Amino acid sequence: MDAIALTRQLGAALQQDERYLKLMEAQKVNEEDEALNELIAKLRLVQMNFQHEASKDEKDDARLQQLDTEFGQLYNQVMSNPNMQAYEAAAAEIDELMKYITGILQLCLQGEDPETCEPHVHDESCGGDCSGCSGCH
Repeated sequence: MDAIALTRQLGAALQQDERYLKLMEAQKVNEEDEALNELIAKLRLVQMNFQHEASKDEKDDARLQQLDTEFGQLYNQVMSNPNMQAYEAAAAEIDELMKYITGILQLCLQGEDPETCEPHVHDESCGGDCSGCSGCH
């Protein structure tokens, strides 16, 4: 058995998964949302202006504060867009799937039975370092 060939088969299976298809559809909708893309372009411009100002030897702190405020407002507008929210939800589902898959693989590399091992899902506060932990709950 070739691990690389099996990984490619897994990749093909992932591309057929409803979570992947949902993410691709959400991405397409975002790309077609002109208002959202205008906001993202403005957000990038503000970010570039902030970086430019921050790199100066003599920074204008008032300008940096203004750009930071503007960035926050634009970011909130982008993230409140229903299409962006749908994309973020779909991306979170794919992230969870990938964590689960990599968790199984990690357990297999530790000698666990590939047919029965179940990765523990860490809560958001878990840093992943289990050295000082009594186990996942």
